[in-house]
Amino acid sequence: MQKQAVVFGGQEVGIAVPVESRLRFIAVRFNVIDLDNRLFDTVTDIRRAIIEHLSNDGLRAIT
Repeated sequence: MQKQAVVFGGQEVGIAVPVESRLRFIAVRFNVIDLDNRLFDTVTDIRRAIIEHLSNDGLRAIT
C-alpha cells in the first residue's frame, strides 16, 4: 500500500496513509476534520464514512 489522495466531490479532502494493514485518514479539509486520524480498511470505506458524515452534518444544520 502507498499513500494516496482521497478525492470527494472533485476535491482532495484528505490522504490515506498505510498503517500496518489498514489506512489512516488524514483530513485536509475542514468539513471532514471529524474523520481525521480514523483507521479504515479501504479507500472505499473512507468515502462511505465521508458520505455518512456529510449527510449527518447536513441534518444537524437543519434541526
